[in-house]
Amino acid sequence: MVGTATRRQILAATPTTLAVFRYAHNPNIVVLDFPTLREQGLMLDRVAALVEKAGLPRNRVVSWSELEAVIHARGDTVATYYYGHDYSAAALARFFALAQRDHRRLNPEEQRLHALLDQLGWLRPGVVAGMITLPRVGANRYVSMAADDAILTHELSHGEYFSNPAYAAYVQRFWDRELTAAQRAGVRRFLASEEYDIHVHELVVNEMQAYLMFTRNPEFFRASDVGITPAERVRLETIFLDGMPRGWLRDRLAALNAAH
Repeated sequence: MVGTATRRQILAATPTTLAVFRYAHNPNIVVLDFPTLREQGLMLDRVAALVEKAGLPRNRVVSWSELEAVIHARGDTVATYYYGHDYSAAALARFFALAQRDHRRLNPEEQRLHALLDQLGWLRPGVVAGMITLPRVGANRYVSMAADDAILTHELSHGEYFSNPAYAAYVQRFWDRELTAAQRAGVRRFLASEEYDIHVHELVVNEMQAYLMFTRNPEFFRASDVGITPAERVRLETIFLDGMPRGWLRDRLAALNAAH
């Protein structure tokens, strides 16, 4: 069953099984709220490997044994590889098309994701929508309410990017016109350090807006991570807000900026 929920309602949820919501302010954003990090990882870590992880192929779905070797080499587990995921409907459909092409066996969680996408109608071409995920508060000792709020706010901005072409175009213009070459290089360095594939330009631009504008918890991101001062970050946040398309995400950024 797919419900509808606001940001506050999602944060207040304590699911014991996977909860699926359409975001109240933009129903083209679907939110998966997981009771455990492991369940989230089993469903989406291979999607991450295909879409955005540096050093992994962009043209095929890796086997679970391949991915687990990569995860363990960096000292992570399937559960801790990601704390939140975000993908366009097109990227998710491509994952399953490639898995079918290459006869990749899907685990039960991936099968459940495929069934959900089919239910949503997202396996058809041309769907403009985004799926984001987060774990429930208390999924491990790091997932506090503050951490979950930071994850959700970050991921919701990705959801808007995937589902609102006007916003995506605005983010690209901001990247081109407002960031200096040094600032763009700083973003790329940071994302490379986080093992994003910085050769995927749309990924870089999308992550820029999510980190620089919407990730205010210093446990997750600081201005210095991209080589700028806090004052420079505030200036960029103000410029970004001033030009943003009107809507719920603009209101959210205004509230974040007012809290400085």
